[in-house]
Amino acid sequence: MFSCPLCGSESLSFYHRDKHRDYWQCHQCYLVSVAPAFRLDAESEKSIYDLHENHPSDPGYRRFLARLTVPLMERIAPCAQGLDFGCGPGPTLSLMMEEQGFRMALYDIFYFPQTKALKSTYDFVTATEVIEHLHTPDQVWQQWLALVKPGGYIGIMTKLVRDVEAFAGWHYKNDLTHVSFFSQETFRFLAKRDNLEIEFIGSDVILLRKSQ
Repeated sequence: MFSCPLCGSESLSFYHRDKHRDYWQCHQCYLVSVAPAFRLDAESEKSIYDLHENHPSDPGYRRFLARLTVPLMERIAPCAQGLDFGCGPGPTLSLMMEEQGFRMALYDIFYFPQTKALKSTYDFVTATEVIEHLHTPDQVWQQWLALVKPGGYIGIMTKLVRDVEAFAGWHYKNDLTHVSFFSQETFRFLAKRDNLEIEFIGSDVILLRKSQ
C-alpha cells in the first residue's frame, strides 16, 4: 500500500482498474492516483511528450490556452510577471501573455530545466495540462505556493474527475503519462488547507489566489 502523493494520507481505497493500471482514491483530499508500480520512468515519459505537436502558430492551440489566459489576464495587473511551469518544447502560453505586455519566465523539467527560474517569485504561475502528470504533486504544489507572491495567482488547466462511473470510460486516464487526477473537491481541499481563494472557470480551468 502507498500513501496519497498529494496530502500524505494513508487512508486510500481502490477506485478503478482498467487493462493498463490500478487507481486509488484518497479519503482526505479525494485525489485519484495511479499505483506507483504503474508509473512510467522519465525516459519513457519524455518519449511520449516528444510526440506532441503543439505549435505557437496553431490557432486551435491558442484558443485552447485562451481558456486560461483570458480570465487570468482579467485578474492580474498590467505588466505582471509570471512563470509558465511545464511549458513543453514549444512554449505558447508565455508568448500569448508577452504579446499582451506581461513578462514571462519558463520552466519545464524536460525541455526548459532552468532552475534559476525557480529561485524568483512571481505575480502568477501557470500550469496547463501539467498537474495530472506529476508523480509527486505535493512537492510541486508546495513549490508553486513558494513561487507566487502574496495576492498572486496559480492558474491551472486540467480535466477533472467527476465520479467512478464517468472515470471508467474517461479517455483522459488512458494517457499513460497521466497519474494524478484532481476533482473540484481536491482543489477545494487544497484551497482551504493553504488559505487560497478558488474559482472554477468552465470545465477545466482553476484559478487560485494566494492570501495577501
